[in-house]
Amino acid sequence: MKKTFLTILCSVMVAIISGQTGKVMDNLTLTSKILNMERKYAVYLPPDYESSDRSYPVLYLLHGAGDDQTGWVQFGEVLHIADKAILAGTATPMVIIMPDANTGRRGYVNDVKGEWRYEDFFFGEFMPFVEKTYRIKSEKRYRAIAGLSMGGEGTFIYALHHPELFSSACPLSAATGPKSIEELKNYRLWPVDENISAADKEAYFKRYSVLSLIANMPDSQKRAVRWYIDCGDDDFLYEGNSLVHIAMRKKEILHEFRIRDGGHSWSYWRSALPVVLEFVSMSFHQH
Repeated sequence: MKKTFLTILCSVMVAIISGQTGKVMDNLTLTSKILNMERKYAVYLPPDYESSDRSYPVLYLLHGAGDDQTGWVQFGEVLHIADKAILAGTATPMVIIMPDANTGRRGYVNDVKGEWRYEDFFFGEFMPFVEKTYRIKSEKRYRAIAGLSMGGEGTFIYALHHPELFSSACPLSAATGPKSIEELKNYRLWPVDENISAADKEAYFKRYSVLSLIANMPDSQKRAVRWYIDCGDDDFLYEGNSLVHIAMRKKEILHEFRIRDGGHSWSYWRSALPVVLEFVSMSFHQH
């Protein structure tokens, strides 16, 4: 049964009056041995986090190129949007973790020479750190990932590389990596004027091309992750997202695909976030 607008408004007002609001910290750090530097991150804690002893599901929310861990806080209004969704009952209370992928080098993946290993850092150091630091459930069914643009690419890559770790994945206006080996030279993490062997090029393409990963997905993984893919009809990344959708359909990979009115902008991503929170919450709940 759907709540009426008045019921939702009353619940929000009661929550505000009683001080039930979430909390955001956006200048937190941890030390990375893999990257040999301090790494920043932001965290959203749900309204009842500090008044309860329970553990929460977690959403890893990735920013785009040019932003850092504060992007979803400052421009994405994650505090307001998440609070509203949780208090309205459309999203379950969850911890939202927002890492910085714009310091040192830009991007969520490893480079071809192994000198910048952000993906190794994310899974080997970052996830274990935050899931010990905060009261976060560690099972796959309680872990989701989403992101915009470059962070949408990170969402694709991480969930395709580790379907055993994420219950759902929501790439928004996502970059989808090189479409062919020849396009590697235009990839932002590809070294300039470097002699890379044909074998290394092929291996890197297969690992960081979303289309290649989908084409080579084993049948056993087709239903491992719930996918929600969203891109604006005026977005310059529209073609890549459409090709991914077509590839997933041909491969019979279940997914939700949305093309909405809009471009590559924060107004678009702010409107997407409530849907993302509701979508990942469906995975967190008992079916």
